[in-house]
Amino acid sequence: MSTDASESPARPTDFLREIVSADVAAGKNKGRVQTRFPPEPNGYLHIGHAKAICISFGIANEFGGQCNLRMDDTNPAKEDTEYVEAIKDDIRWLGFEWNGEVRYASDYFEQLYQWGELLIEKGLAYVDSQSADEIAAGRGTATEPGKDSPFRDRPKEESLDLFRRMRAGEFPDGAMVLRAKIDMASAHLIMRDPLMFRIRHAEHHRTGDKWCIYPMYDYAHGQSDAIEEVTHSLCSLEFETHKPLYNWFIEKLGIFPSKQYEFAKLNLTHTITSKRKLLELVLGKFVAGWDDPRMPTLRGLRRRGYTPESIRNLCATVGVTRYNGVTDMVVLENSLRDHLNKIAPRRMAVLRPLKVTLTNFPEGEKVELEAINNPEDSSAGSRKVPFSKTLYIERDDFMENPPKQFFRLAPGREVRLRWAYFIKCHDVVKDDAGNVVELLCTYDPETKGGDAPDGRKVKATLHWVSAEHAINAEVRLYDHLSAVPDLSEIPEGQDWKTCLNSKSLEIVEDAKLEPSLAEVPAGERFQFERLGYFCVDPDSTLSMMVFNRSVTLKDEWAKLQKKA
Repeated sequence: MSTDASESPARPTDFLREIVSADVAAGKNKGRVQTRFPPEPNGYLHIGHAKAICISFGIANEFGGQCNLRMDDTNPAKEDTEYVEAIKDDIRWLGFEWNGEVRYASDYFEQLYQWGELLIEKGLAYVDSQSADEIAAGRGTATEPGKDSPFRDRPKEESLDLFRRMRAGEFPDGAMVLRAKIDMASAHLIMRDPLMFRIRHAEHHRTGDKWCIYPMYDYAHGQSDAIEEVTHSLCSLEFETHKPLYNWFIEKLGIFPSKQYEFAKLNLTHTITSKRKLLELVLGKFVAGWDDPRMPTLRGLRRRGYTPESIRNLCATVGVTRYNGVTDMVVLENSLRDHLNKIAPRRMAVLRPLKVTLTNFPEGEKVELEAINNPEDSSAGSRKVPFSKTLYIERDDFMENPPKQFFRLAPGREVRLRWAYFIKCHDVVKDDAGNVVELLCTYDPETKGGDAPDGRKVKATLHWVSAEHAINAEVRLYDHLSAVPDLSEIPEGQDWKTCLNSKSLEIVEDAKLEPSLAEVPAGERFQFERLGYFCVDPDSTLSMMVFNRSVTLKDEWAKLQKKA
């Protein structure tokens, strides 16, 4: 069920919705629509999961159905309640609510075990005592059939006894497994007597040490769908090859015939969504953690300042197809820009300050200027911004010997200060090394908040802050984590981490911000005029605010690549 996800733009028809619509019209499953989102609680959700969430929850909502949240927790060695709680929180943040209580594959361990016994009794499963290496070697290849296990014809009474003793904990890890007896010559490798249960003496995050055998993912996943009577099991294309096995179990067990439908997953340029690779980044300290704003996890995107609306809009824009492709990261960035442009209050911040002294401004005085909070939202109102004798502007907004196309401040040139006055530079102060450290300027009090009464024009408007009233801040400028658009194109043998963008994070430690940005709660988003969109980081303290750049005002990556 959805909370505010209905704010997403209307989605066009796609092949999944056509299937569901046809099933409902035909009265299939009595017109009932039941989907599910089944993450494994062994990591944090990332941008790829967002598409799956939007599809499964969105289709259920649109057709008056329900979507279950089920944790497919079949691997106790890698799963943790930390991930469970994070997954729940991320789904709700994205704007969705699941049907009833959270479900777990571990809720069905007993039923899955009983079905294992049933398949043994039907002669459709057997306990294999080969080692893992022997089993792997016997599977064959895409062009060569597999070889029957020497235990394939083990009497079912013996397999049943061994399976029960496996459950009782009599054997060490790896001593034996339960396998389905299907076809070792099948063209589908997954149908070559797949594993159903393995021995693993490990503490489970929910069941503790109750179990020492655990179902394989491919055995538990499809049957869990059947137990929950999922009518439309929606998943990404890599699970298409698993479908024959899911259907085989359903047929042989005579259980609810849940139907699987596959769609293309979301791939973004310059983005890493492999759980294994993301874990490498965290463990190798290439990033600060799962919520590092460079990470494609929903936690990382959230900390960087992305909104759930922008992510849902991306998923709607990409659409639902059966063809794998790569979407340019700029599509996501534009989605965020479009949303923040409507909702983000405007503020002024100077990242690389250059001191400006107004020689004709009265000493010790302050003027309160009116500044509009968001020109895109008339209800956002305005705020007061202090103006004084000493200001800061961006160092890049001044050049002593400017080229022809540079219209910002220079000696003898006049510019407008946003919401304030015209100023004109008449002198430059340098240090002993010849570096510009201060500009001496005059201001025109007749130009407050507008144009000059005499009609003279300027070609540039600069942002600024009052030096006396500015707050100090740390600003973190983020860029793409991967320097190459598609990591899958890296030559074999090359370490993918060599393609990480060494300039993915720049920390500006002495930024100056207008005083209204003091003590702003973590997560608040703003547009720093002329600089981009920024979000308050949880690292902020009363003595030092920290802001993350969410996205620039326009796509700067192509420009940066050309400069490099």
